[in-house]
Amino acid sequence: MREVLSALADGEITVSEAESRLAGYATTDAGRFDAAREDRRGLPEAILGEGKSPDEAADLAETAVETNGRAIVTRTTGAQREALWEAFDEAPAELREEGDAVVVHAPDFDVPDLEATVAVVTAGTSDAGAAGEAALIAREMGAAVTRIDDVGVAGVHRLFDNVSEIRDADVAVVAAGREGALPTLVAGLVDSPVIGLPVSVGYGHGGDGEAALLGMLQSCTVLSVVNIDAGFVAGAQAGLIARAVDGAR
Repeated sequence: MREVLSALADGEITVSEAESRLAGYATTDAGRFDAAREDRRGLPEAILGEGKSPDEAADLAETAVETNGRAIVTRTTGAQREALWEAFDEAPAELREEGDAVVVHAPDFDVPDLEATVAVVTAGTSDAGAAGEAALIAREMGAAVTRIDDVGVAGVHRLFDNVSEIRDADVAVVAAGREGALPTLVAGLVDSPVIGLPVSVGYGHGGDGEAALLGMLQSCTVLSVVNIDAGFVAGAQAGLIARAVDGAR
């Protein structure tokens, strides 16, 4: 504690940095940023864009970069993305957009590097949003990510043409809407863990992702399933598996 207070008094760290080191979180007008989550849980903290104003999203992102060297903002709106670009326009930081998510790295931030690969597979283009979020999180946790898109069961030959790439990965996240059959099929063809990611794409009854979720939960092959559109959760779970694989190697 004395070292933190001395660094604060000497102007070496900010108030937010001092608070994050002492309390494990930093308080802003938009809420409390959990700066210790990655050390405590092994997962990067993410800022959910939904329900936040553009200024609130930018405020939390600035605090994240200040305390952790990185900000991950998921499910952003166009206005929030504009606010993020504006907030870091003059700062020496790197911004990257992937789907509806935005990642900001401070100049000295180093992404972990794991000797493990995550395959992120989609049934169709409409599944790309949730799948992109999963890919981003797995990549930010240090895994190499292989994207295999548009290989749904309506044209199953597309999957068979790409199945060797999925088999080469250490874990697969498979995103599908409609009836959600693709993860079951993939899980029957590979010997690595498969995480089913149901997507809210479809028609009429069950078309909001419920049919996909129920289909994956009733899979006759072994797989894990996350909630509808829960790309962050799927990517984080894949990242934890990748970390275990890396440690074993």
